[in-house]
Amino acid sequence: MPTTDFSQSNQFLSSSQPLQLIADPYAETAVSEPEPEPLRLSIQPAAEETDAMPRLERYTMQSAILPDAREVAVYLPTAYAREPERRFPVFYLHDGQNLFDGRKSYMAGHTWRAGETADRETSANSIEPIILVGIANAGLHRLDEYTPTRDAKMGGGEGSRYGRLLIEELKPFIDKHYRTRPQPSETALGGSSLGGLISLYLGFTRPDIFGRLAILSPSIWWNQRSILPLLAETATKPELKIWLDIGTAEGSRHVRDTDRLHRLLLERGWKDEVDLRYRRYPNAVHNEDAWADRFDEVLQFLFPRL
Repeated sequence: MPTTDFSQSNQFLSSSQPLQLIADPYAETAVSEPEPEPLRLSIQPAAEETDAMPRLERYTMQSAILPDAREVAVYLPTAYAREPERRFPVFYLHDGQNLFDGRKSYMAGHTWRAGETADRETSANSIEPIILVGIANAGLHRLDEYTPTRDAKMGGGEGSRYGRLLIEELKPFIDKHYRTRPQPSETALGGSSLGGLISLYLGFTRPDIFGRLAILSPSIWWNQRSILPLLAETATKPELKIWLDIGTAEGSRHVRDTDRLHRLLLERGWKDEVDLRYRRYPNAVHNEDAWADRFDEVLQFLFPRL
């Protein structure tokens, strides 16, 4: 498994804080508080698990851009080992602890079953083989990192920095250590709830990196629906293939918001069943089991076998 340590590089170093003077009761002069160590990017293999899933490789990532360490899980298709000259598209997914392993998921035992579904759809020739990359959320800082704007009451607004983590740190690592197709048309980004919101934001602001989006049950409500004007005011229609969905049991307000987003995308030039697919799932709720039940359809639209 590859190991990368960028500790000697200053490319991603955070700026140091100014010295603070503190009173020393045992001295006549003030002393300077030591400068904190700057964060440095490091991506290291995670500790091996005795019953590790086949073809699932785990890393511990310490970003130089955001302070929380997080796990990154890379799930490889069976073709990766069988076809050593082949390169593969990559699907980056937020809330990575909820994708593959029920021991790590927010609700124990409830995951997207992402690896199993990708394997099944590949074996059925419904999709092309893909690499799945799950980025674990930062726990208490999840709301901060998954929101593109700051809400006056709830805070947040670190979405741009989280995007830098993906674009400047993680994607270069994945492209260097795995046989990927790095171009935007072969790189997807997706998530649910706030993960859907940040995927939408990063797709529209960085279509030069992400060309396919999976927007499941998006939290359009955030900060008085501030994502909608941003999308409406984008100067040109970016080259994005978009999956969008909502469950009807998630609440009438959220269904209306997602309908409104669908209409906006049509007005901006997307075409249903060409570069946009919108699905409303009867009685589907807002949880991992519901998203797992339709992940096969997400894959079939974004990565069809040609």
